[in-house]
Amino acid sequence: MASITEHMDKTIESLKHNFAKVRTGRANANILSDITVDYYGVATPISQVAAVKTPEAHMLVIEPWDKALVNAIVKAVSASDLGITPSSDGSIVRLPFPAPTEERRRELVKECRDIAEQARVAIRNIRRDFNNKIERDEELTEDEVRREQAKVQKYTDEYIAKIDELFKSKESEVMEI
Repeated sequence: MASITEHMDKTIESLKHNFAKVRTGRANANILSDITVDYYGVATPISQVAAVKTPEAHMLVIEPWDKALVNAIVKAVSASDLGITPSSDGSIVRLPFPAPTEERRRELVKECRDIAEQARVAIRNIRRDFNNKIERDEELTEDEVRREQAKVQKYTDEYIAKIDELFKSKESEVMEI
């Protein structure tokens, strides 16, 4: 059963990663994780070519180690779907995070709900796969099969509860003004 918890833990980690990318009005360096810049012909994540700092709650500062990358970083952030307009003074890039409106916060909660539902579906798929493995195992008696499936269901319920807890926490973070 250690294998099932491994799979389910990966789903929880993926959920946390996806939640971290949801913009809540607070500056969070994780939203830059999918943005790459052209660094001498190689698409490189911003975090590998610059220091990303959070000097205040609503501002990210990107300080590239190679000052020639400032314009490339500005272009990459502008082209991304973040909805943030970067400003640059030639040596650093500032990303101001305006506080979202009530309507936008509700949209973000819906987005988080969809992400959480995808994680629940992934957990249920893991349950289905393990139940199928158990049923195909010819060494197990009917009672053992039922016992093993009950264990799988217990893990499923446990991880679905973790997902719900993470969603509630993210929802309150998003709705906070």
